[in-house]
Amino acid sequence: MISFLDGRLGHLDWMASLVSAPSVVHTIDRKGLRGKAGADYVVIGSGIGGLSCGGLLARYGEDVVVLESHTLAGGAAHSFQVGGYRFDSGPSLFSGLSSKGPQANPLAQVLDALGERVECAKYDSWMVHLPQGSFLSEIGPSHFPQYGGSNAVAEWKRLQETVLGLSEAAMALPPAALRGDWGALFTVLGRYSPQLISSFMRMGFKGALNASRLLGPFSEILDALEIKDPFLRNWLDLLPFLLSGLKADGTLAAEVVYMFSEWYKPGCMLEYPHGGTEAIIDALVRGLEKHNGQLSLGCHVEQILVENGRAKGVKLRNGQVVVARKAVISNASIWNTVALLPPKEVPQEYQKRATETPQCDSFMHLHLGVEAKDLPADLGIHHIVVDSWEQGVDAPQNVVLISMPSALSPNLAPPGKHVLHAYTPGTEPYHLWKGLDRQSAAYKQLKEERSQVMWKAVQRALGTGFSADSCDVKLVGTPLTHERFLRRHRGTYGPAIRAGKDTFPGPETPIKNLFCCGDSVFPGIGVPAVAASGMLTANSLVSVDKHTQLLDAIGL
Repeated sequence: MISFLDGRLGHLDWMASLVSAPSVVHTIDRKGLRGKAGADYVVIGSGIGGLSCGGLLARYGEDVVVLESHTLAGGAAHSFQVGGYRFDSGPSLFSGLSSKGPQANPLAQVLDALGERVECAKYDSWMVHLPQGSFLSEIGPSHFPQYGGSNAVAEWKRLQETVLGLSEAAMALPPAALRGDWGALFTVLGRYSPQLISSFMRMGFKGALNASRLLGPFSEILDALEIKDPFLRNWLDLLPFLLSGLKADGTLAAEVVYMFSEWYKPGCMLEYPHGGTEAIIDALVRGLEKHNGQLSLGCHVEQILVENGRAKGVKLRNGQVVVARKAVISNASIWNTVALLPPKEVPQEYQKRATETPQCDSFMHLHLGVEAKDLPADLGIHHIVVDSWEQGVDAPQNVVLISMPSALSPNLAPPGKHVLHAYTPGTEPYHLWKGLDRQSAAYKQLKEERSQVMWKAVQRALGTGFSADSCDVKLVGTPLTHERFLRRHRGTYGPAIRAGKDTFPGPETPIKNLFCCGDSVFPGIGVPAVAASGMLTANSLVSVDKHTQLLDAIGL
């Protein structure tokens, strides 16, 4: 989705043969495992969570191989090339990539640990097109959504003061310190208790009461602060929805508080990596390989091998077995991970967890190569289009997100052109597409019908200078695209676990030596959350001493 989030798209159904080789091809053997028969840790999937986990384990000195079914690394964050245009497949809006220190973005802490960095362009606004009209939404402490009643400004200021105060407590603990075992007593409580206690003491009683709501839905904080303005409540449903796929009554308050600290504190800026999301993936791959880890593309895992309740390795589609001497780590969703297990080896509790974990819906995507000469020069990189507040921001085909990253990174498109990505953020029902033959007339007709909302949104955002006829490239992706190329069960955006109703399970599974990372592990579906999940899993698999040494090395 938007906001440093992990939108979900593989390649478009009919264009796999057009995709260029990844820019990290100089270090990657596309033919497989380079003779490697096993490793200490076998990681399934090269999404940001899998690369973060694998890279950190390699940094810890472990023997790691990351297996990717696709011919491109990055999972939902990979990039692909068509006709001279370089398209991002998912994440579109980032912040904190170049941050440092305890309050840094989790992905920035991963990159710091791996000795890598990503060069970024900085900016401070995006366009919003609402039922009431359009306005430039600016980040920073002075920002206020343009529309609202007479009390809206006062309510917004009250919310900002409270949430930015809470962010001190929420961010007093670096994500890199987290682990999922008893060792957290040392790396968390033993190391950061003074900062945590100090931040809570500065809050006072009322602040501490609000802090107690961080593990509940964000709506509880809004209710406690008596945020009642109708427009403001709609706006504060939209922002969490873009973060987690759920509105304020389902999104963990701590997630939204983190987002507010990234967007509304003094001096904050948004960032876009030069070269697109591919630059992030390249940096993670470089970090993995400089520490002697291996990424193998085109290695489709057919099954996780289990003996006597213990994961022993994986079997690839070509029949090759890759032994995991210490553990298998799945960067796949919980539903796809369970599907990789031999049916007789799936514990009842794990099957129950997968069955009962709710799912967000899927996506429609539109990738365009756009003529620039007839467009305004100040269009900017991002647009959000909301058709109706009454339907709810999570209603199908009600919200469209648009990213034109070539506005900041011109090398993504040929001279005089722009690259554009529009999508409906996790609201496309899978049942409309289930069972359709991707080559059939019915499928093509449905693509045409369901993509119209994106064409209309792009026209609204770009103005009368935009013409579909002038587009060099026109590509439409569907839920079946996600299901096929990203191995996403029902093409889902990810788990729809509601705050206050259920919790994320963490990296462990009921099967010994099988661990997970990614969006089924840690609260939040977006980039910071999956990077944090990778750190959490890697840290949990090494000694407290090694973990502490890493924290010392990166100044945390």
